Amino acid sequence: MALTLYWGSGSPFSWRVLLALEHKGLPFDSQLLHFDKQEQQSPQMLKMNPRGRVPVLKDGDYVVFESVAILYYLDMKYPQIPIFGESPEEAGVIMRVICEFQAYAEPYVQKIIDAIFADRVAQDVDALTDAMHVVGREARTIEGRLSKEEWIVGAHYSALDMVIFPWIQLLRRALDKPAAAELGARFLPMERNYPALARWIHRIEALPGYERTYPPHWRE
Repeated sequence: MALTLYWGSGSPFSWRVLLALEHKGLPFDSQLLHFDKQEQQSPQMLKMNPRGRVPVLKDGDYVVFESVAILYYLDMKYPQIPIFGESPEEAGVIMRVICEFQAYAEPYVQKIIDAIFADRVAQDVDALTDAMHVVGREARTIEGRLSKEEWIVGAHYSALDMVIFPWIQLLRRALDKPAAAELGARFLPMERNYPALARWIHRIEALPGYERTYPPHWRE
């Protein structure tokens, strides 16, 4: 069956799936949607995902959305090069840490990124500083894991790395903006503040097919 991925440039949720497809070496039809034209909410897309969001994966007649669900589906349907580990125990740890990241880090990372790109840093500085403390604490936990292993859980690149990596890249891009310099002072440069995380980023960037996953509009 032919895989078709509907995705958006710069969407961390889409980026996760692109990383998985490239890592598994799965050919797919790429359908890049434009957020500025609200293409993710077209009638065609709403038939596949009533929430009007991306990514959406179509595999023949089967449609799945929500990025972690897509990762899980791909691993069950195309188990070559597993991304949820090689044992139930490893899969359990990978999924647990994904859930922890989504519950305890992701909302704060998104809050910071949204405020920076909306030029609201000055208005929300106290709340954003608190959010950065939370993100820093979670980053130190990941840093501790990566100081012992090449990947966040276990000896192999996994769905967990794919889930977290796009958010880290998006956060770095946001904190690089002049208005966010003070906010990001304890986070950037990562090579100084989180050296194991920085090495992990470079490992992912060096993977085959990574360049094809990079958000197109970031190159402009």
